[in-house]
Amino acid sequence: MLETLTTADYAAASVVTSVAVLAVLYKKFSLADGKNTIPFPPGPPARWFWSNALPSVNIARALTDLVREYGPVVSFRQGSQVIIVIGSVEATTTIMETEGRSLVDRPPSIAAGEMLSNGMRIVMARSGERFRRLRKAVHTHLQPKAAEAYKDMQHDNARKFVLDILNNPKDHQKHAARYSASVILRVTYGKSTPTSNTDPEVIRIYKVLNHFELVMRPGAYLVDRVPLLRYLPGYGQQLTEWHNEELSLYRHQLGRVKSEIEQNKASPSFTKTLLEHTEDHQLATDEMAYLAGTLFGAGADTTAVGITTAIMAAACHPLAQAKVHEELDMIVGSDRVPTFKDLSSLPQLHAFLLEALRWRPVIPIGFPHRATRDIIWQGYCIPEGATVYGCHWAICRDPIAFPDPEKFDPQRWLDSDGRLKDNMKSFTFGFGRRVCPGRHLAENSMYIGLALLFWSFRIDQRPDAPINTQASDSVVSHTAPFEIDVIPRIEVARLREMMADESIY
Repeated sequence: MLETLTTADYAAASVVTSVAVLAVLYKKFSLADGKNTIPFPPGPPARWFWSNALPSVNIARALTDLVREYGPVVSFRQGSQVIIVIGSVEATTTIMETEGRSLVDRPPSIAAGEMLSNGMRIVMARSGERFRRLRKAVHTHLQPKAAEAYKDMQHDNARKFVLDILNNPKDHQKHAARYSASVILRVTYGKSTPTSNTDPEVIRIYKVLNHFELVMRPGAYLVDRVPLLRYLPGYGQQLTEWHNEELSLYRHQLGRVKSEIEQNKASPSFTKTLLEHTEDHQLATDEMAYLAGTLFGAGADTTAVGITTAIMAAACHPLAQAKVHEELDMIVGSDRVPTFKDLSSLPQLHAFLLEALRWRPVIPIGFPHRATRDIIWQGYCIPEGATVYGCHWAICRDPIAFPDPEKFDPQRWLDSDGRLKDNMKSFTFGFGRRVCPGRHLAENSMYIGLALLFWSFRIDQRPDAPINTQASDSVVSHTAPFEIDVIPRIEVARLREMMADESIY
């Protein structure tokens, strides 16, 4: 448990909790379960007090085991709350995508959504008028056409990423983080590229992002089960401090761009556009600050994790990497570096990244949705008000969609002619109407970064340093530090020249 309470606090909490539990149990057993003749999906047997609560450790893997035992849709009961976990591609497509309108809402989230974010973090925002305003603003400025404007900057940063790896391959994970942070800082705030991860602003943003990931972990805060706890004097002090910390940071960033606009010194950016169209978007100052700040936090971390996962996959699966090298040699050659124009002709590269993100999903558990009406699936009812998770780890290990799911096999994404299959879908960026609005920008960053990386290097696993491929049990799944050997595929001096010379591509 993340909270810290004094003895007196615990005594008071016990009273509040007892009252809340009685209320919950009364509500649970007074529900007219008989009004629905359609049963809930199967799930583990009930246990006293919290019924059959979600697993608390190794959550994604534990849920995957339960999917294998009970079927592709599993139900849990925590007091009066029904929780549904979806773990197959077919069920995900039918429920999360086809019924996307009924799952656009988020469940109440007191710790992360209200106490930490004050309802302004778009990923946690409940459906309604505020969510529509936030979503419209993001879509307007991050849709595919808008993302085109950032490609030159992304290519420039990808070349610097290659030089960072060449100069210091040991810190490849830090370089991936710097690359993704550089891109999203420029997109979000028009800020000059940081030379390292020691940039004070980057450090502060990663700090508040870490707070969010801690609070988002299912079961991290008891207040999400016993809402009355938030009114207990002294409860949630840490969450209040963290909220003030991130709000101060986001206001500072927004204020800097506003000042630059007033001085006619502002570079093009998402925040600049927001400030110039405040009447169109009808967002309050703090809503704009949070929208920009959380855009940076989410984009920087997940993109870096995706790139690092692909690097790990390349080191662990040299034959798959070799197919990407063969394709790059045929399409690009050695006289120039890859560009965005090449990406449509690189299906092996696309398949490699798709498989890497399936093999080790960036967000293993997924974010919770809330059903706004009863959803019927194969004779079972997902009831209105249920919390619904699309568990990425389980979905990505669906043996029907992905035979031999533990095998790393990029060719599963390609047809007999070597083209990407149009009947296979990746859910890396979420589901339905809550799909990540920055996915086009993130995909562009990952694809161009990896195109230049694989064109430049062969990545090998070191015999004396076997890689631990197990990812962390957290909301965003980070890999443990690992070492690799990086072997340039062209002469080093020539590689430096090509990555430094903007006129060559």
